[in-house]
Amino acid sequence: MTELEALQEQVLSQIDKADNLSSLDEIRVSVLGKKGVITEKMKTLGSMDAEQRKEAGKQFNELKNAIAQALDEKKEVLADAEINAKLARESVDVTLPVRDERQGRIHPLYQTYDEVISIFGQMGFDVAQGPDIEDDFHNFTALNTPKNHPARAMQDTFYLTAKPGEDPSIVRTQTSAVQIRTMEKQKPPVRIVVPGRTYRCDYDATHAPMFHQIEGLIVDKETNMAHLKGCLAEFVKTFFELDDVPVRFRPSFFPFTEPSAEMDIGCAKGNGELKIGAGKDWLEILGCGMVHPNVLKACGIDPNEYQGFAFGIGLDRLAMLKYAIPDLRQFFDSDLRWLKHYGFVPLDIPSINCGLSINGGNKR
Repeated sequence: MTELEALQEQVLSQIDKADNLSSLDEIRVSVLGKKGVITEKMKTLGSMDAEQRKEAGKQFNELKNAIAQALDEKKEVLADAEINAKLARESVDVTLPVRDERQGRIHPLYQTYDEVISIFGQMGFDVAQGPDIEDDFHNFTALNTPKNHPARAMQDTFYLTAKPGEDPSIVRTQTSAVQIRTMEKQKPPVRIVVPGRTYRCDYDATHAPMFHQIEGLIVDKETNMAHLKGCLAEFVKTFFELDDVPVRFRPSFFPFTEPSAEMDIGCAKGNGELKIGAGKDWLEILGCGMVHPNVLKACGIDPNEYQGFAFGIGLDRLAMLKYAIPDLRQFFDSDLRWLKHYGFVPLDIPSINCGLSINGGNKR
């Protein structure tokens, strides 16, 4: 028996006796590793002449292949044995009670978001979206609010650092900026709602520095104040799921509408409760009005030919009213207990936004 044959018999015997994967790997390293027996022997090939090297190289390769095959076969056997032993040790007690599944909840704000879009979608409105970071023109000037206008103080917001000689960009104070962008690109008729985040320097139980609005805009040749009142009266009845909700419109002022109005809904207040649709009290819910001619001019639309109405509603406030949420700040606390209480179980049904067209911007 040659030296290599004796080495092969010895190694194969060790492999056969290995009883776990760890000891098998130690054998592999001691034989085929960088400093293994066979690796060291193969280093002697350099000192042989060509004929000897050819024959010895063939024998070394046959030895390596035989050992490698034996290692793979033994590894498979040991791996199966380990799995079977683990299965024998471990078991599932089918008598144990099933663990509760934790199902996610839809945030009441986004439930409201979808409900409102669905209602206006059924009225024929398209959805338009735009950037959160705006320039002064789209957020103020084009909305008939030039620099130093007193109305700007009511919408104080967050400004970004500006380059020398340039006006600073801002995070938008209202989604009306998207109305301007839409009218710049689209000729009348225009019929859109604009949901999205807005930002102002407010923070208390009913105000937050970041909140959500949905604004509506119609521009054509025939729309008038009566259409505005009918549209909004129908909206509040549908949203609050009531057969009738008393509404009233009070004269107000917004730079971008003329005439302007605040819309109130009938309610009953007392004993720490608020009931919508009944009683002799009133609750302001949104602002609205006919689009100011200066706004149409800023978008390149002739106010002598076209007119329309606009409105703005706070989605956060609608959610608070409908679902009896007392503090706006809780919307943003990321409290899972609160979300479990006020949130909605998602239903496996088609999106209520199905069929609405979405224009521009990032979709929620």
